[in-house]
Formats: sequence, structure tokens, C-alpha cells
Amino acid sequence: MDLMENIYRQAQQEPQRVIFPEAENEKMQQATRECTDRGICRAILLGDPQKITASAAERGISLDGIEIADAFDAGQLDQVIESYSRLHPDKQETVLREMSRDPLYTALMMKALGQADVVFAGIDHTTGSVISAGLKLVGLRAGIARVSSVAVFKIPAFGGSEEQLLGFADSAVNLDPDAEQLAGIAISSCDTLHDLLDWDVRCALLSYSTDGSAGGDTVTKVREAVRIANERRPDLAIDGEFQLDAAIDPAVAAKKVKRESRVAGRANVIIFPDLNAGNIGVKLMQQFAHADAYGPMLQGFDRIVCDCSRGALVEEIVGNVAMSCVRAQKRR
Repeated sequence: MDLMENIYRQAQQEPQRVIFPEAENEKMQQATRECTDRGICRAILLGDPQKITASAAERGISLDGIEIADAFDAGQLDQVIESYSRLHPDKQETVLREMSRDPLYTALMMKALGQADVVFAGIDHTTGSVISAGLKLVGLRAGIARVSSVAVFKIPAFGGSEEQLLGFADSAVNLDPDAEQLAGIAISSCDTLHDLLDWDVRCALLSYSTDGSAGGDTVTKVREAVRIANERRPDLAIDGEFQLDAAIDPAVAAKKVKRESRVAGRANVIIFPDLNAGNIGVKLMQQFAHADAYGPMLQGFDRIVCDCSRGALVEEIVGNVAMSCVRAQKRR
């Protein structure tokens, strides 16, 4: 079965409640319509109900079966803010009220209160804005130092341990993570891909060195990240430092890695040492290997918070919603 067909099927088995705080956006309205028609999620458009319904009617988009929630109703907003502040007494109600002028922040408070399973935004907000809001109201998972991203690539010419599929992290968020942050990226990526794809995840941290074949600050950082990750999560198969070929090619690994490793030559997710390498790696895959990308997905939050590219197509949004819902199912 195709990757996304399988994701859609899983999402349909237990539709999750997804809040869309960019409710007047045409692409978001189209995506919620398609998600609802396909039974992928239980969509909630959060904003000004009159503006939402009027804009949808002008575009010919039916909102039948889609819940519309008022982000500015004083009584409902009071209840959300008061409940959230009781759950998080360190947050001042006056600050929360100021934040709630943007429905994204109200959506995140509702998510924290269990009124939804996923918050999805990104067309009208930058990735940085979504991350900042998520950090303020949702926070990070225990043991994770930074939010990061992971994507899955389908590479036509690749024959790896998961056939044509390979996970990539982090190629979208962190510019130059230190060793602790890099360890967190590896741990988050293992958990995300296990939840999403039910993989026995084997995670390789990449470098220009394999097992000490070269030196330098970057190599030292990667080695330390592996040590930290293994110390924090000994249950996960995380190893390195490996060059790319030693990570994914069993024949190369047999020559270069002179020790036992659960990962060498069989990695199904690779971790780049910084954003520079990650972005270049992604573009090489897309331009020369004609790979299809699924994601990137934000990870590291205590609950599922999702962002999409501001130029994302409706089909991409629907796919990302489905992936978010599958992850949320596993979190429950």
C-alpha cells in the first residue's frame, strides 16, 4: 500500500479533532472540506463565525459537517482562559487575554485543555510564529531541548531498509544545534516516525566522519549528541557518527564500521548536524533523485502542534493533517 494511502486509512479509523485557527483562509477552508468528506478528521474552524461562513459562501465551499467555533465569544473565551490558567498557574490571565486576540493562541489553549487533539496552522502564520505560540502555551516534551522537524522522503532509486522511504531531520528549524539539542532532535525523530509509520526506527547521526575517521568540532558535537541520546533513551537505536553511505549502505558499513551496530548500514532516519547540511541534502534529493517529500512535521512539543508551508497546496495540507492525526492517535 502507498505511504499516504496507509496514512489516510489509519486517520479514518479514529478521526481526531483538529482545530484550524486560520479559519477564513481559502486553502484552509478547502482542506477542511476535503478532510471532512474523506473522514480524515473532525474539523473545527476557529474564528469569527460570520466572517467564516460569509467567506466560504462567496467561494462556494460547503461547511456542512464542519464545526465552527467562535474565537471571540466573551463567555466561551473567559471559560477557556480561566481553565487554562488553573492548569498553568504561572500564566497570567491578562497576558492570555492579550494573546487570545489571535485565534492561534486560543486554539493552543483549547488543545492544552483536551478540547482538541491537533492544532493546525501555517498559511497565515510563519513557522516561527507557530513555534513561538506553541512554546508559550503547550511547551516541550520532557527531555527535549528544542522544537525540530522531521520529514519522510520517497526516493525512487533508493532501496533501503524501508524500501524507498527514508526519514530526514532537521532540515527546517534549527540552524546550528548543539550536542544536547541534536540529541533531542534524534530522540524526537525516533518517536515521531515510530508513531507515524510503526517503524523499528534506526537513527543515524551524520557527519563527514565515520567512527573517528576524521576530526573537528562538528564531529565532536555529533559524537557527544550520540552519547547523550543513548544515555537518555537507551531503548532507541541511535548511533553515529556516520557518513551517509555508512549509515544506509550495508556493504559500505561492513567496511567502515568495525564494531557492532544496530544502525550502521540499515538506518531509516538520518540526522543532519546542522540546517546548512540538512537543507542541501533535501534539495539534492528533490532535484537529482526526484524524491517526494512528506512533511516536514514539527516535533518536540508536549502535544501535537502542526505547521505547513505558507505556499502549501491544499493536497499537501490534507496530507499533513492526516499525518498529524495518526501521530495524535498514538499519543492518546
